[in-house]
Amino acid sequence: MTDTRGTHPSGPAHPTGHDLHLDLPATGGRRAALMAALREAIRSGRLAPGTRLPPYRALAADLGLARNTAAEAYAELVAEGWLTARQGSGTTVAERADPAPSTRARRPSRRPGPAHDLRQGRPDAASFPRTAWLAAARRALTAAPNEAFGPGDPHGRRELRTVLADYLARARGVRTDPDRIVICSGFAHALRLLFDGALPALPPAEHGPLAVEAYGLGFHRELLAAAGVATVPLPIDEHGARAGELARHPEVRTALLTPAHQFPTGGPLHPGRRAAVVDWARGRGGLVLEDDYDGEFRYDRQPVGAVQGLDPERVVYLGSASKSLTPALRLGWMVLPDHLVDRVLAAKGEREGWASALEQLTLAEFIDSGGYDRHVRRMRRRYRDRRDQLVAALADRAPHVAVSGIAAGLHAVLRLEPGTERSVLKAAAYRGLAVEGLADYRHPAIDEAAMPAVDGLVVGYATPPDHAYPAALGALCDILPPSA
Repeated sequence: MTDTRGTHPSGPAHPTGHDLHLDLPATGGRRAALMAALREAIRSGRLAPGTRLPPYRALAADLGLARNTAAEAYAELVAEGWLTARQGSGTTVAERADPAPSTRARRPSRRPGPAHDLRQGRPDAASFPRTAWLAAARRALTAAPNEAFGPGDPHGRRELRTVLADYLARARGVRTDPDRIVICSGFAHALRLLFDGALPALPPAEHGPLAVEAYGLGFHRELLAAAGVATVPLPIDEHGARAGELARHPEVRTALLTPAHQFPTGGPLHPGRRAAVVDWARGRGGLVLEDDYDGEFRYDRQPVGAVQGLDPERVVYLGSASKSLTPALRLGWMVLPDHLVDRVLAAKGEREGWASALEQLTLAEFIDSGGYDRHVRRMRRRYRDRRDQLVAALADRAPHVAVSGIAAGLHAVLRLEPGTERSVLKAAAYRGLAVEGLADYRHPAIDEAAMPAVDGLVVGYATPPDHAYPAALGALCDILPPSA
């Protein structure tokens, strides 16, 4: 490759910033070999029209050629029409030197997106606080110690762990300190650290099956199954998971729950059940995994604190920035009992391979400066307004459809008449409306007698832009079946 500095034959020395890789045979005329290599690079499309080439002196030095050899090769290729040379602009590939079409198979073009997107779990991408985030990044980078730019610590940056300990205590009632927080890249990564990989913190062979709620993300169940973890479904009702059912499964020592807002049906775990599940974990010597996936977004009720606050040694608290900021950030956190910290760090390895230290520093500054709180409050108002528009549209056009799970979160559940869910989803697909059915979230092993299946739609109201939201709600109401 050429050096990044060189001199054009008709101009002063100046930095070019252009490297060029060429393979020349070891024998034969040097000028002819260089010209052949350049022609082939242009003909194949590796050097596209308009590409600026390095100065001939830099190219000659890099390839071990005489300067005159490189200069003459450039001059001949200009004369042939392969290259263009202009005073002060350097040498570039001629625009008319079109490359041959690539023989590589083209990737199929992506399907166009839906006309209306009401899928759950997708925060409003347009509302990411770009200006405030950029300002926080500048402050964080200015203040960052030099060692922050070296290999990452699998524990996570202390700056972030310190502000998270304060924020989670204040906003979510979590009891912890920075040394018990481990940074990860999100909830799925946390599950992999606990159950999957060469050195999981909770090896499935020794820890046994995992209790999960009867309705939840199939992706999480698939991830656990791939790690060799069997899941036992717990029935749920309007008060959340029926914690008393845990006593019927003596082989279970760990339960994964969404206590702040049951996903996807909605509603917090009843206070009596919160205490009961912690007592169960104490009695079994087990753990509760608390998924606090959208705990900040509550609208019509007092905030529900984290179950972790009842017993920090029996609850693993899992959170992330995916819903509050953006899933593109890939930052999450695990608040661990003391005895699990070293095991999780061992599962991560000697160096951080997942979460960017620079993004950790920026998030720490964003939280510490109050930017995170301001953003969450702003989005809470925005999402509550979206939810109110959904409820009003249903009351106006489909008053017979019951809606639940609206006190918190970014989605609602619309209850349908038995046997209608599949036909409604087909109608939605025909209209270009992306929405999900409740059946997709049901655990395949849940007993119908223990918890009868319910038809419904899981409607996310955070994703559509403001100008498209009324049309999305109109399309939703259009596909709902009339009153029986």
